[in-house]
Amino acid sequence: MIKETKVIYHNGRQYIPDLKNVALEPPFRGRPEISMAEVDEQALVDICPLNAIHTNPISLDMGKCAFCGECAFAFPQKIKFTQDYKIASNKREDLIIKEGETTEIKVDKNSIRNEIKSIFNKSLKLRQLSAGGDNSCETELGAAGNANFDMGRYGVEFTASPRHADGIVVTGPISENMAKALRIAYDAIPEPKIVVLCGLDAISGGVFADSKALNRSVLKDIYVDLYIPGNPSHPLTIVNGILDLTRNKW
Repeated sequence: MIKETKVIYHNGRQYIPDLKNVALEPPFRGRPEISMAEVDEQALVDICPLNAIHTNPISLDMGKCAFCGECAFAFPQKIKFTQDYKIASNKREDLIIKEGETTEIKVDKNSIRNEIKSIFNKSLKLRQLSAGGDNSCETELGAAGNANFDMGRYGVEFTASPRHADGIVVTGPISENMAKALRIAYDAIPEPKIVVLCGLDAISGGVFADSKALNRSVLKDIYVDLYIPGNPSHPLTIVNGILDLTRNKW
């Protein structure tokens, strides 16, 4: 008993009581901000290996960004990464940050399907599918349910079968070998259902975007309800995004 008490005292309280107001510190990189400072625009664009930075105006696409920070290291007067982890959105275009903008990323309540608000506002069961993922986002999704973040307190849990799920969370760039599996899992989930793309690879293909080993055609006729950026996505980003999508208040 004394040994267990010492462990508890040493570790402190790991449970996070309020997931909406956690203050993260560097080196965590969250929502980027782009100033109006003049820089060599072509050099800025060229420094990103994932083609996440564009000009006219200068913008950074969080759906393609690996959050490596190389652009901020090279051009600190132009780009900085804040510690804002609330960067999930139900509109793909809202993941594009433009110079001069400091607006926080939010789930657009007016764009949420009515059935989501009425059916999934108290309980949500999800099936996670790794479509060629590297196990980073998969690990963070698991962490979202651990003792620290405890996503289950809000009735959000993962199921073993898509037939028991209300929606699917896709990780990975969707390889050719997993495209059919994704379609089968999606079709097995009863209507109405939600679709979440979690992480850089799922949203845009990431570093594998131009690879012939991918088959992302399945997304052409699947409505995506939520995009969760990150490489990998932080548990706080995951939980806040899912709950902002499904709850009016939480």
